[in-house]
Amino acid sequence: MASDFGTDDDLGTLVEQVRSFFTSTLPESALEPDQDYFALGLVNSLLALELVTYVEKRFAIRVDVEDLDLDNFRTMNRIAAFVRGKLAGAR
Repeated sequence: MASDFGTDDDLGTLVEQVRSFFTSTLPESALEPDQDYFALGLVNSLLALELVTYVEKRFAIRVDVEDLDLDNFRTMNRIAAFVRGKLAGAR
């Protein structure tokens, strides 16, 4: 799976896959890739845990304790960059 998301061109693909999580969990919210859903009050601690679990399962990566920095998960673009970095490190 890592080879599916290795280039800058694929960042948009990652964002769209993260967007699918928000579409299913927050269908009334039309979030933009750089919107901070934590600052908007849309994500609580339980939903944050679900988001981390989704990212691990969807992209077949492990989110370590040191990765649990809010800045890695604050926006869809930041999640996509985080995932791309984890996948690149797995090669």
